[in-house]
Amino acid sequence: MGVDNQKNHLKAYGITYWVLNKNLKVKWLLNYQGGSFLMPDTEAIQRECQIRGVSFGVISNDKAESILEDISSPSQNMEAVVLEKAPKIAVYTPEGKLPWDDAVTMVLNYAEIPYETVYDEEVLNDGLLLFDWLHLHHEDFTGQFGKFYGAYRAAPWYITEKKAAEALATKLGYSKVSEEKRAVALKIRDYVVGGGFMFAMCSATDSFDIALSADGVDICEPMFDGDGSEAGYQNKIDYNKTFAFTDYILERDPTTYEFSSIDMTSKRQISKTTDYFSLMDFSAKWDPIPTMLCQNHTALVKGFMGQTTSFNREEIKSNVLVMGENKLNGEAKYIHGIKGKGFFTFYGGHDPEDYQHRVGDPKTELDLHPTSPGYRLILNNVLFPAAKKKKQKT
Repeated sequence: MGVDNQKNHLKAYGITYWVLNKNLKVKWLLNYQGGSFLMPDTEAIQRECQIRGVSFGVISNDKAESILEDISSPSQNMEAVVLEKAPKIAVYTPEGKLPWDDAVTMVLNYAEIPYETVYDEEVLNDGLLLFDWLHLHHEDFTGQFGKFYGAYRAAPWYITEKKAAEALATKLGYSKVSEEKRAVALKIRDYVVGGGFMFAMCSATDSFDIALSADGVDICEPMFDGDGSEAGYQNKIDYNKTFAFTDYILERDPTTYEFSSIDMTSKRQISKTTDYFSLMDFSAKWDPIPTMLCQNHTALVKGFMGQTTSFNREEIKSNVLVMGENKLNGEAKYIHGIKGKGFFTFYGGHDPEDYQHRVGDPKTELDLHPTSPGYRLILNNVLFPAAKKKKQKT
């Protein structure tokens, strides 16, 4: 899985998932040749790699033992993590969304990793309990319809989506979309606290935390929910209820395409050609989780924008781990934390291979980006729940 010895990094994750689905175990060799996978040598696996265009090498048992012995040495910042079972994957997304509206569904399809879609009704009916891993589509959990009002309130798609959201809220017994979305966010919170793995990108990151912190507080203006926002609502925000962020200021202007001060999009002073973020270097033996989530063939990854491009370092909670950052710009791109018995990862931006994705833009063709470092980070998270769990210290 290094830079020179793998021609399709993304589909290699699909092969690994396929092997796990055959009830075979895989060793993920952290920091060894770009985070390689060691699996049994069978004709079926070789044939599947050839069909999918995935590079592989066949080694003897003695060679495998030698590699594992080298990895186990205290002098090496490497570790072998056992992957035991293919996780059952859910993508939270509204019906009718196209796969290229979301980078995660796109790369899951490309890597041939199976998943199911869920939305509000399934979440509220405890449907998440059937899944090991959950991805949040680029959702707005605050009930402000993505803050698209300023630019798109007259667009047919905006009007249609707003009506559909209102109809769904009514069907589910809520008087406002904001109340229904908050109930969904609380269910997702409970899923994570109970031991689930949650991955979110772009606006699903900050809007999720904002919804949790505004539980019981009306932060929506009349064009969103039919009545005015609550007086002094900023002072009623409870940061203790969030996963990742604290001390942020909400954006009050309904015509501004922004939720809060968490996002760095409008504060960035960086050009496309110089926009990169660096992955942090963790101890594979002492910090296997962030090491796993940062496996890549490069430590420098191209930046990309979104409604929520990156996160203000000063508004990230101290117990949340920054795994990818642009230090010069004071922003975090890729963060991870523990909530209860579960885990969450937030990844800023919309599409790792589409720098400034806009409404209506064509989809990214991943056949043109089979070695994308930015997409590898997503797939690291997909395999994360498959890792053999070690008991956490209490």
